[in-house]
Amino acid sequence: MKLIQTGLMLFLLCIALISHADDGLVVKPSTYSVAETLDRMETIMKKKGITIFTRINHAKGAKGVGIDLEPTELLIFGNPKLGTPLMLSQPKAAIDLPLKAIAWKDKEGKVWLAYNSPDYIAKRHAINDTPAVIKKMTGALNKFSDFATKAAK
Repeated sequence: MKLIQTGLMLFLLCIALISHADDGLVVKPSTYSVAETLDRMETIMKKKGITIFTRINHAKGAKGVGIDLEPTELLIFGNPKLGTPLMLSQPKAAIDLPLKAIAWKDKEGKVWLAYNSPDYIAKRHAINDTPAVIKKMTGALNKFSDFATKAAK
């Protein structure tokens, strides 16, 4: 009986992970506030030569129309050396470029950071001819997001 319960739990966990992965988002908890998380993301990206296009404070916009929203900020950024090959392969990929990262505070007070997985973008647009670019984007975003969300040890 224990074996069946354990197997069922593992099966349900796999289903949950698969359905979460299907949305194409990489989501990480942050040890910092929303603003500090994106400040850290912006800092490391600028050091690495990534262009920061803009930062949008959704909570501030909501407040301007009389609606309360937990802290929520969006960072729009890119690197033409990496994004352009995707658009050359499939022009409609430009709908997902430049890249974006969003940080928000949930109702329990936990802060999260999320961005679209480069693998998901490639799959969404049937881009199969730029695996090195996708790999480089994935690695860079993982490093940037880890720096933005994890406290130094």
